[in-house]
Amino acid sequence: MKMYFRKTWPLHIFLLPSVLLLIIFNYIPMAGFLIGFEDFKPWLGILKSPFVGLKHFKFMFNDPTALQVIWNTFIIAVFKIIIGSIVPFAFSLFLNEVRVMLFKRTIQSLIYLPHFLNWVILGGILTDLLATNGLINQLLEGLGLNRIFFLGSGEWFRFTLVTSDVWKEFGFGTIIYLAAMTGINQSLYEAADIDGANNFKKAIHITIPAVIPIAIVIATLSLGNILNAGFDQVYNMYNPLVYQKGDIIDTYVYRVGLLQGSFSLATAVGFFKSVIGFILIATTYKLASKYANYRIF
Repeated sequence: MKMYFRKTWPLHIFLLPSVLLLIIFNYIPMAGFLIGFEDFKPWLGILKSPFVGLKHFKFMFNDPTALQVIWNTFIIAVFKIIIGSIVPFAFSLFLNEVRVMLFKRTIQSLIYLPHFLNWVILGGILTDLLATNGLINQLLEGLGLNRIFFLGSGEWFRFTLVTSDVWKEFGFGTIIYLAAMTGINQSLYEAADIDGANNFKKAIHITIPAVIPIAIVIATLSLGNILNAGFDQVYNMYNPLVYQKGDIIDTYVYRVGLLQGSFSLATAVGFFKSVIGFILIATTYKLASKYANYRIF
């Protein structure tokens, strides 16, 4: 170990600032979870506030609003994971068949661009486009269809959240799959050409089996975010009309904790989410290791 450290100490020095930032901003604040077990009073602080045990957790599981929020988070996150995994996989298969490189790279750039846009910007754009008198509803009316209350109807709001998130992020997933496809042995395609296989058969028998392992890794690891439905997106697009169907754990914690001052209840809900998320991440890592041979260490 001494010999190893003598050779690698400059790398440890470079790593030290990142480790310090991680400890200061990620690990030290974890002590705040104690608020969930107290009737927290800001003027008394964490250590002097009265301890109440599982009071707020019991209230959370008996509160219809909190349970509805957890259910909303689960539903929205599940649909984002499922559709957000299928769309980039399918699109990468089609884009991989494009042989005109200029056109292919242009499409890649266009679909990847929304990934870099913040939800504050996209939320404002989508709010204008999807308003009752916005461009989308004007087009629907021009086609003889009824206008849709995208941001005021709970079910349509969920649909809007899922589709807009997939549109924003599927370009990133597409690039991952395309990168995996570049590693496929080209001799397999040459052998398939000799055997008379068309593009469809080559995709079915060569491309898809080769990309399945990375698809399994992405899908299993994404399960760790099953209670993370996207605070930035929902906060910038929701309103009181869609709280029942569109309110998620993160926005509920923000509204109840910071705006209404119920710090203990908000912490209890957030702590519940963190525990479930930790269990899911550990489980999905084991699944990725078992079925896709994916390991970090």
